[in-house]
Amino acid sequence: MDIGVFIPIGNNGWLISKSSPQYLPSFELNKAIVRKAEEHGLDFALSMIKLKGFGGETEFWDHNLESFTLMAGLAAVTERIRLYASTPILALPPAIVARMAVTVDSIAPGRFGVNIVTGWAPGEYSQMGLWPGDEHFGNRYARAAEYVTVMRELWSEGVSNFKGEFYEMDDCVLSPRPVNGHIDIVAAGQSGTGMRFAAEHADYSFILASGVNTPLALSDSTATLVEAAGRTGRDVGALSLFMVIADETDEAARAKWRDYHAGADHAALAYMAGESASDTTADDSSTARTIVLPEDAVNFNMGTLVGSYETIARMLDEVAGVAGTKGIMLVFDDFLEGIENFGTRIQPLMKSRSGRVAVA
Repeated sequence: MDIGVFIPIGNNGWLISKSSPQYLPSFELNKAIVRKAEEHGLDFALSMIKLKGFGGETEFWDHNLESFTLMAGLAAVTERIRLYASTPILALPPAIVARMAVTVDSIAPGRFGVNIVTGWAPGEYSQMGLWPGDEHFGNRYARAAEYVTVMRELWSEGVSNFKGEFYEMDDCVLSPRPVNGHIDIVAAGQSGTGMRFAAEHADYSFILASGVNTPLALSDSTATLVEAAGRTGRDVGALSLFMVIADETDEAARAKWRDYHAGADHAALAYMAGESASDTTADDSSTARTIVLPEDAVNFNMGTLVGSYETIARMLDEVAGVAGTKGIMLVFDDFLEGIENFGTRIQPLMKSRSGRVAVA
């Protein structure tokens, strides 16, 4: 089973808290994280795209790097780890992203992929005059399907004459093409429509689960993806996303988690809740709904594993045993310390990572 890291392209990572580690994103920070991940045998790193933050006392996600340029830089300073950049489909045309992807693929042959971000927060795009209106909530996956179709045509054939509702190509050309003729597509939609999009167009799909120390809470979502992929006859792997808060003992780790909750940045959380409420069509399983549930909005209601190194290893093995799971993507409260502890204290205890050792 693969293990990857969701790198902190935005300030403060994924904890909307005044008591969690506070830092700005930088190339040097992310280079250190990804190199350390590669050193410990992790398989991939993915960066999000965020175009406007939530504010508050912590200025949460008000400071963000750009995904493709960051991953291009990381491609040049790594050797083995796979790298995924995120494209905001409302801001970057598919033919341009197809060419950008081939460029990074030429830096890191066979190691690059594209994560499709359909966009659920209007404020990110309206600030640039790019928000198409609330109809986007209902047709964003139809747009994404056309987007991926254009890119795949260019990567495989070097030309596209696609004619759709959202994109029209007129003898659009691309050369050179990907080194291995293929670039992976990652999707992240949690709704039924999002799962169908992943089953039809993606190679991997994020699976999100909420709750603390409930590693099997994502089983139903993973089963939904497997079922949808079965109907399309495609092999689509589930990448489960978890936050890890580890320490020497379960109690020490729980104390950290309680402290992060106590320091929640309520103003930033309120902004996030307002953006998520914009999509009146979202179902209860969608990202827009689940990230603001009151239980653990301080970390987007991301599935969170809190405990000793032994406890974390056991729970990650439980996740690995869920049918359809091809990988786990991790975030940490402190990324550099977290990656080091994962590589030296957690991974050696995992049955699902048996034989994985530092490769530096």
